[in-house]
Amino acid sequence: MLRQGCVIDRSRLTVISALGVVQILAWGSTYYLPAVLAAPIAADTGWPLSWIVGALSVGLLTAGAGAPYVGHLIGETGGRPVLAAGTILIAAGQLILGLAPNLSVFILGWVVLGAGMAAGLYDAAFSTLGRLYGGTARSAITVLTLWGGFASTVCWPLSAYLVEQLGWRGTCFVYAAIQLLISLPFVLTILPRVPPELPRPTAGAPAAPSSLLPPERRAFLLLSGIVMIGGAIGAIVGVHLLTLLQAQGIGLAAAVALGALVGPAQVGGRVIEMAGGGRHHPLWTVSAALGLMATGLALLALSLGPVGVAIVLYGAGNGVFSIAKGTLPLALFGPQRYAPLIGRLARPSLIAQAVAPTAGALLLDQADSTWTFAALLLLALLNVAIGAGLWWSQRR
Repeated sequence: MLRQGCVIDRSRLTVISALGVVQILAWGSTYYLPAVLAAPIAADTGWPLSWIVGALSVGLLTAGAGAPYVGHLIGETGGRPVLAAGTILIAAGQLILGLAPNLSVFILGWVVLGAGMAAGLYDAAFSTLGRLYGGTARSAITVLTLWGGFASTVCWPLSAYLVEQLGWRGTCFVYAAIQLLISLPFVLTILPRVPPELPRPTAGAPAAPSSLLPPERRAFLLLSGIVMIGGAIGAIVGVHLLTLLQAQGIGLAAAVALGALVGPAQVGGRVIEMAGGGRHHPLWTVSAALGLMATGLALLALSLGPVGVAIVLYGAGNGVFSIAKGTLPLALFGPQRYAPLIGRLARPSLIAQAVAPTAGALLLDQADSTWTFAALLLLALLNVAIGAGLWWSQRR
């Protein structure tokens, strides 16, 4: 079919579906792994649980350090070699975890996994779709986030089953095999070997792929702030939501049931965004995401209305936020610079995700759930204000 004046010999549906499977397995093999494996690893090895969980932060920091380089490589070579390298690095990291004789080697495994996360998670996949489909990649990015939304749904039960049958080391070996036998062949056989040529830059555009004109630099800085704060909020809520709910007097079973609403709400928000058919500018998408997240957190912080409604609003906003992170840079900066700039935007978000859970834990220890919810609300309101600044910047 013809896309952006170039022939692409794979249908979009095939490419997106393949990337969707790769994303589910990549997230399940990395970001969502400690939720199930941390306790069995601590019980088996005697290593401190805080260090086992904290190793994920090491991986995220590594991913943040490598993200700009990954974006540049995808812009130069296309996503196929980079995503293939990502799957190999994730497999290598899993092998190191499974063989780790001590905590230092275990943490080294997470450094390798972090490099794989930089080359294999959403930001790399979004950059790949932008490189393939140029200015028409928005719908593909939206559909891909729907696939990614099922990562925990698929991989948490799978991880639990594997731990029960094979132990945590065997689980790591299985995930390494999955990367090499499923994800890697998908990337190598379905993604185009040679990416299409990018359209020529418009007159007056910077020559360097990641260069920005002064007005664009202002928009980029505002967008960087939005994704950094959004990443911090998502990480704190993702790690501490059950603790926060229980601290407000909600029982464990009810807290788990309420927390489980986040996933379906995220998918529901993405479906609604996809139903819009891309008829609105992504600035509206990011505004809706920030508004929903702030509203949900306000209801939780102020104890207004049913907790379930607040969580659904927050979850829907967080789900749409994932789409906005991928589509808004494409609309603001164009397909020529999309991949390098996505890599630069990923760095502050990943660093915030690495640091925020520890900051949230310290706040919970020093204060209480009320102050933690208040801090989350303040961050969300700050993001709404930055979003308004981005609107003002674009109107100018």
